[in-house]
Amino acid sequence: MTVVDRQEWDVVVVGAGGAGLRAAIEARERGARTAVICKSLFGKAHTVMAEGGIAAAMANANEHDNWQVHFRDTLRGGKFLNQWRMAELHAREAPDRVWELETWGALFDRTKDGRISQRNFGGHEYPRLAHVGDRTGLELIRTLQQKIVSLQQEDHRETGDYESRLKVFQECTVTQVLKDGEKVSGVFAYERESGRFLVLQAPSVVIATGGIGKSFKVTSNSWEYTGDGHALALLAGAPLLNMEFVQFHPTGMVWPPSVKGILVTESVRGDGGVLRNSDGKRFMFDYVPDVFKEKYAETEDEADRWYDDPDNNRRPPELLPRDEVARAINTEVKEGRGSPHGGVFLDVSTRMPAEVIKRRLPSMYHQFKELADVDITAEAMEVGPTCHYVMGGIAVDSDTAAARGVPGLFAAGEVAGGMHGSNRLGGNSLSDLLVFGRRAGWHAAEYATAAGRAPVDEAQIDTAAAEALRPFSAEATTDERPTENPYTLHQELQQAMNDLVGIIRREAEMEQALRKLAELRERARRAGVEGHRQFNPGWHLALDLRNMLLVSECVARAALERTESRGGHTREDHPAMDRAWRRLNLLCTLTDGTGGAAVALTRETTEPIRPDLLALFDKEELVKYLAEEELYE
Repeated sequence: MTVVDRQEWDVVVVGAGGAGLRAAIEARERGARTAVICKSLFGKAHTVMAEGGIAAAMANANEHDNWQVHFRDTLRGGKFLNQWRMAELHAREAPDRVWELETWGALFDRTKDGRISQRNFGGHEYPRLAHVGDRTGLELIRTLQQKIVSLQQEDHRETGDYESRLKVFQECTVTQVLKDGEKVSGVFAYERESGRFLVLQAPSVVIATGGIGKSFKVTSNSWEYTGDGHALALLAGAPLLNMEFVQFHPTGMVWPPSVKGILVTESVRGDGGVLRNSDGKRFMFDYVPDVFKEKYAETEDEADRWYDDPDNNRRPPELLPRDEVARAINTEVKEGRGSPHGGVFLDVSTRMPAEVIKRRLPSMYHQFKELADVDITAEAMEVGPTCHYVMGGIAVDSDTAAARGVPGLFAAGEVAGGMHGSNRLGGNSLSDLLVFGRRAGWHAAEYATAAGRAPVDEAQIDTAAAEALRPFSAEATTDERPTENPYTLHQELQQAMNDLVGIIRREAEMEQALRKLAELRERARRAGVEGHRQFNPGWHLALDLRNMLLVSECVARAALERTESRGGHTREDHPAMDRAWRRLNLLCTLTDGTGGAAVALTRETTEPIRPDLLALFDKEELVKYLAEEELYE
């Protein structure tokens, strides 16, 4: 029997970003004893890097905004592949979640009359993003973190113990969801500093681990984003939905090489930034798709007037959805009109005075000044696409955030699939994690109350411990099959995904990627590390490789299967959207429950959009996006 520290809880939340903390708060307030496990330090989650704002139809900047318009924008952005019930709940509930944050102490920027200020973002018809300069994610995490602390203080006053009802386990990594038959019974984890094993028994587990970006060489994601939650759910028996849809944010830093991929917030364009190529041309006017022609300006004068009169509904083309802008930038670079370092130019200085830039975009000003020696109040930034977000994820029920097929498992935030369809609009991520973080915590607490105590299988614990320790005993079997260095394997994985399953995809390259991934998975079984469990980053990476390789295979297989271009998925050999694919989701599962299992892919027909929600769109638009049978159901 493996010696581990064991504790019993009602709900365990894996991840302490915005979705995880909101889930933990909700579960605790509904009476569940709740544990939170975070891979990094408490308050250091990747959510702090969400800069531009929280999308919510509060109508503070334009009285015409409402949840119906927000819903419509979200489905347009996702090319109608969104799980429509999730998009509806998100649009309806987002304003309440923002006002709730304010009651908990969030300090939003204000309008002149004292209301929460809202700014423009790509794909949103009206200014809709509640913001705190360009540090909105940091303020969100600070507020939720303080709410957690206040709940612990409340518990201390009642019980004399700060952590009896709500506890945060910092710098811990979960390697397996434990099960009692088909149901969840807890998680197996280890402390990153000491290597000590930890088992948290609980009938409910909420996965809120974020994204998969560290599988790609150029990414805006932080080191935690190794697809842990996606892989944990997959190994536990839950399917992953539409993993082909990976968002490449159009504007990441491209120079110097040490900071390539770091995010340049969309609020730069929302506040008037323009994109130009090496010829000085404002090129986005050449890339407005036909479906958007009526909403976007055709000339610079028309685009500039929009900032002074937002009611004219002719938006600058820089505010097209992210997938459209990323493809346009990629085309300009490929055709030889890029900046000196392989991007394009983003200029905000021509529309905003220096003092306004420093006030509204303080992080961007300091980021470029300190990392690239560029003064954005006087110079253009060099930017290019960077792997930023995955729209695919754990298949969940829209109302409860319950993962399919595994009773007691829930998911919220970026790790959950369906809400954003094939492309996410900027700002929708923060409201998504608040809306569905709350719903996940709510229903996880209800499930725990009904399910009762969760028994743990000792054999599963021993197996999980042995798998975690395997890198310390990895040995070369022959000279041709040596022990592998996890850092080398990670670099090869990132390069393969970047080159073969990146922003523009081709059948032959994705088949090559799948062969490379199979090779890497076999070699990863021989990944070895030296030393011991204390302070051993090589060990951490060796364990993370299992997750990254599993999830990368899901992305590549689904991208090869979907023979169309839609949202964040662009096939050079199938450049148009195919309405027949609009009704089809792709589900990834494992053929068995072990680390060596193969990924299986199945198709699923989506549920028709409810008629009253379809009525929000013009008939011409529906004809373009939807299969004919949908129009008459």
